[in-house]
Order: sequence, then structure tokens, then C-alpha cells
Amino acid sequence: MTTSRAVPSTLALVIGLASASPAFAQQRTLTPEERARQLADERRLQEELQAPRPIDAVHSVWLEELTWMEIRDAMAAGKTTVIVATGGIEQNGPYVALGKHNYVLQGACEGMARALGNALCAPIVKFVPEGNIEQPSGHMRYPGTISLRQETYEAMLDDIGSSLKAHGFKHIIYIGDSGGNQTGMKAVAERQNQRWGRPIAHFIPEFYDYPGVRAHMEREFGIMQGNDGIHDDYQITALMMTVDPTVVRYDQRVKAGKATINGVSIAPKEQSIEVGKKLMQFRVDVTVKAIHAALAGGTSSRP
Repeated sequence: MTTSRAVPSTLALVIGLASASPAFAQQRTLTPEERARQLADERRLQEELQAPRPIDAVHSVWLEELTWMEIRDAMAAGKTTVIVATGGIEQNGPYVALGKHNYVLQGACEGMARALGNALCAPIVKFVPEGNIEQPSGHMRYPGTISLRQETYEAMLDDIGSSLKAHGFKHIIYIGDSGGNQTGMKAVAERQNQRWGRPIAHFIPEFYDYPGVRAHMEREFGIMQGNDGIHDDYQITALMMTVDPTVVRYDQRVKAGKATINGVSIAPKEQSIEVGKKLMQFRVDVTVKAIHAALAGGTSSRP
């Protein structure tokens, strides 16, 4: 059975946080009995935090799929980079599910974390600015779209990144699969680094480069598209199909004779999935290279 040891740096951090909590900052003087109970509670907490993991860990890179002990031990083993990926819930035409970007990020974030070797993935941020809410604009004009105000989005990202830093992650990587997500991530990373006094937050714009993905697809596979005039294209459909073909309504489209996008057939399924896997790897490779450059103190190839 694989077990684990306590992590001194994480433990010290938790102790520091505990000592700054309201329980330790009461204005009134504690009675001897209250102080004894408080110290006993703290001892129990420290014993729990130092307890070895009683069972083998799973090998997921997703924080939400791991236990706190598995995360503690992964960080102790060197996984101190975390990726915060932003997607969206927006209309994408008559065939593609609203969570388009989130499905792409399921495959992309996992691929990047495993390629980096020292990274985990935070839960995908699925709620982002999609247009005005009170007087709907942009994607908000279509049923099902969920939008955030820009200030809400940035506050949420700041809290997510700050939480991860509090747990001891050394590098927080922001990537987004939608155009409207980019400026907020950049602004949050800049504010966080200014507040923290060192470059911990890194916005990686190279991930969001669909023109580059399309050019790679044309060059490598000779796939040329037209324009059906809807918020969809072959490359993103192929990327989604690597995760779950049902989210592009593959079977229903084949049955209805609608299994094309921008003049390109998505059938046979296996062929589009294979193209999608190679496009996903292309995006992973480009982004991992950009992450390495950012962590080494280099500059992004894009503003």
C-alpha cells in the first residue's frame, strides 16, 4: 500500500492561516477551559494534516477528482503548478452544445498538465462574460447562454487564483478557449503579481489561437473550409469529438444528412476524432512551450 508523509511547507502554511483566523484573534481573554479546548482542537487539526494517506492515490490531474491528501502529496512531490482554464456557456449554432469551450478544455488541460509533468488542473471556469444581461447582447440573445459581468468574472478569477496560492501553488497558469475571456485573465494575472510582489500568475495567450489551429489543419491535413455562417467550424467540432461525439450531435446529424460543417464532412466519426486528437496535441505543444517560456521569465510571443 502506498502511503504518504506530512508536507512541512504546507503544514506551516496551514498553521499560519489558522493563527490568523478569528478564533485566534478574539479580543476578550479566553478562560483556561476555552484555551485548553482551542489548543486541543488545534492539535487534532495538525495531527489530521500530518496523517499519512491510508490508500493508494488515483492518477488524475483534476483537483476536483482528488482528495485533499492526494493534492497535498502531489504538491510535495513537485506538482506546484496549477492551470486555471476558462470556457463558457454560449450558443454555438444548431448542432454544438453550449459547453463547447469546456469540452475542448477537458482534453487540452489534461494534455498540458501531463506534458508539463508538474501541474494539476483546477476545475474549468464555465461562467464568463457572454454579453449584456439586462439588455441582452452578443450570445445572450440566444436561450441558455449564461453571462457574467466583467467585474464578477475578474473577481471570481482573483479568488480562485488567490485560493490556490494560499495552498502553496508556486505558479498559476491562466488559459482561455474563448475570445471574451482573454482581457480579464490578463488583467487579473497582472493585478495578482503586483499584489504578491513576484510573478506567480501567468496569462498564456498562445493557447487561444484558432487561426493558428486552422492554418495547421490546412497545412497538415489539406482540410479547407467554407463558411456556413454559424458559430461553429470543423476544427472545434473535431476537438470536441475527441472528448464526446454526442456533444456535436454526431448521430443525429448523420441521420438527418447534416454531418458537415463549412463544407467539410465530420463523417466518418473515427476520421474526425483522429484529426481532433492531432489538433489537440498541436495546441498542447504550443501552449506548453509558451508556459515554459513564461516560467523561465521569457516574454510571450503575443501581447
